[in-house]
Amino acid sequence: MSSQPLSQKEIEDRLRELPGWAFEDDRIVRTYRLGTHIAASAMVAHIAAVQDELNHHSDLSLGYDTVRLAVNTHSAGDAVTETDFELAQRVQALAPAHGAS
Repeated sequence: MSSQPLSQKEIEDRLRELPGWAFEDDRIVRTYRLGTHIAASAMVAHIAAVQDELNHHSDLSLGYDTVRLAVNTHSAGDAVTETDFELAQRVQALAPAHGAS
């Protein structure tokens, strides 16, 4: 994955492929709502495993029945890169298995 910063247009184009994700404060962000706290906790654990696999970590927050991610690439000057979108796509793919919306 490239760690070169993406342009604003590239970010906007890529976000069209990820429903529910947005660009805020130089990060791509998404909040998922789940049915229970246990479901949200399980999703956090699953995301943590994916992040370790990719060696790329987001700010990951667990609420009672929510999971929030905010991600950019620190080594690229805290810009959004292709690596951030790879993580977002992986999370988007695993979310349905946890009942996340």
